[in-house]
Amino acid sequence: MLYTFRNALVGLHWISLFQPWSILEVWDGLRRLPKRLKWICKSISFFSNMMKIRKLLRKIIAFLLFRIDWKKLFFIGAILTVFRVMFQISTLPYPLTEWILFPPSEISSSRNLNHEKNLRELPVSPDNRYSHSQHAPVVVSLNSTGGLSQRMQVLQRQEQVSRQWKRRKHVNAVDKVIFPSSPVRNVSNHMLRYIASLPPDEALAYAKREIENAPLVTDDQDLYTPLFRNVSVFKRSYELMELILKVYIYKEGKRPIFHQPYLRGIYSSEGWFMKLMEDSRQFVTRDPQKAHLFYLPYSARQLQRARYVPNSHNLKPLSVFLQNYVNMLAAKYPFWNRTRGSDHFLVACHDWGPYILKDHEELSRNTIKALCNADISEGIFVAGKDVSLPETTIRNPRRPLRNLGGKRVSQRPILAFFAGNMHGPVRPKLLKYWRDKDESIRIYALLPHRVSKVMSYPEHMKSSKYCLCPMGYEVNSPRIVEAIYYECVPVIIADNFVLPFSEVLNWTDFSVVVSEKDIPRLKEILLSIPLRRYQAMQNNVKMLQKHFIWNSTPTRYDLFHMILHSIWVSRLNQLQVSQIS
Repeated sequence: MLYTFRNALVGLHWISLFQPWSILEVWDGLRRLPKRLKWICKSISFFSNMMKIRKLLRKIIAFLLFRIDWKKLFFIGAILTVFRVMFQISTLPYPLTEWILFPPSEISSSRNLNHEKNLRELPVSPDNRYSHSQHAPVVVSLNSTGGLSQRMQVLQRQEQVSRQWKRRKHVNAVDKVIFPSSPVRNVSNHMLRYIASLPPDEALAYAKREIENAPLVTDDQDLYTPLFRNVSVFKRSYELMELILKVYIYKEGKRPIFHQPYLRGIYSSEGWFMKLMEDSRQFVTRDPQKAHLFYLPYSARQLQRARYVPNSHNLKPLSVFLQNYVNMLAAKYPFWNRTRGSDHFLVACHDWGPYILKDHEELSRNTIKALCNADISEGIFVAGKDVSLPETTIRNPRRPLRNLGGKRVSQRPILAFFAGNMHGPVRPKLLKYWRDKDESIRIYALLPHRVSKVMSYPEHMKSSKYCLCPMGYEVNSPRIVEAIYYECVPVIIADNFVLPFSEVLNWTDFSVVVSEKDIPRLKEILLSIPLRRYQAMQNNVKMLQKHFIWNSTPTRYDLFHMILHSIWVSRLNQLQVSQIS
């Protein structure tokens, strides 16, 4: 037995010597056999499933060919198609017959400046009107306003019937679900589609006509009526701005002069507007063909820091830089030459803002200029066409609303207060007549350290009934907005200064304007205001704050929207709507 086992091992040894891979191959084949058997089973299962699918398809084809009455099926499909077409027609913004009865409106424009005297204002009332542009280089006329008005009447009747049908079906909540993001309340889907289909000039003409026929507003929870010249017109204009306005921002221009907002200091208004405008999804469009306005996104403050040679007193390099920039845009795009720049706007808060525009005639004359230095005596700023930009001092961009608020009337023992640098013609005169002359009127060149230790500058404003806002080198002053922040009635001493938002706000109800020649009579003028009148003015200042506040995320009626609305109104004032007799 042992002999036989030994011989077998010897045999295997010699086999392995002459055929080394035979045993390994056999073993590998046996190891792979279960996998191959499994693959064969899957293949058999797949082919059996295919046979079942073929049988099912045969049954379906037989059912479709021999069991269905195709005549009845086509008849039912035709009925459903007719109903579908009728439903689609009912959802159009206006009936198809309107194209036959009232042909589409035509827009024509003219560059003849002689038509400026025929431009109409946005009428409000005989004493409260939007002021219109004296220098509108482009006049837009609407040649079929009668037909358009009739179309709108038909649309309104259709909307009224639609609302009645919804009431009967108890689906009033549908509107709230469909239009949650609509900026204008109670705007139907039909109206949104209709306005979106209008070309830019025709949309502006429609907006102006709607503003002229603004519904009466007697009480609004978002607006304090005593602040406004005509709250009905302002509200309607603002709503249409939210609904219609689109702004195209030129991408050209390198940082830091372009597209880099400066958010700190007394010139921060231009930077905050640039930041919020470029971040806006509601008003900014990437398609210039849909734009109603074109924004030149430069910072006058950044331009001064980058191009001005200190102590040179030469603004020519800054002016030439802007001239070359506008010429580049005019050569690259058709939009500037189309209107000679009248639908373009710029925002500049630096004192030099108006002066660096002089070398480009169209830029200086035609463009809508939002300027802090809103001085009508220089011949650059044009009241009614250009926009007075509020000058705000932002010390901490992360907390722009720091120290907001003030004290009540009984805690304001100081009649009038001012402290600041003695530059310009007005402030030295104020110091001459009133420094150390009266305990109730506190005038300082700069707030002395001994005084500021007891009461800081903001506390002085919060403890004063009136805050004096005299002009410096230029007519504008950040103290106007500071006074509003601290709930102190501003006293504006700056002849030839156009007050911000004066086309909509009634400044006489929350401020006092004193002529430069009346500085010696300052106390007499302030004491002549009755206590009840002052209390009403001070309360109006509190209610006014929301319109002069920068918000990191803009809210309705805040400073960003108020500035944009003034630019919107200026654009509307360029239009002339001609009625067909």
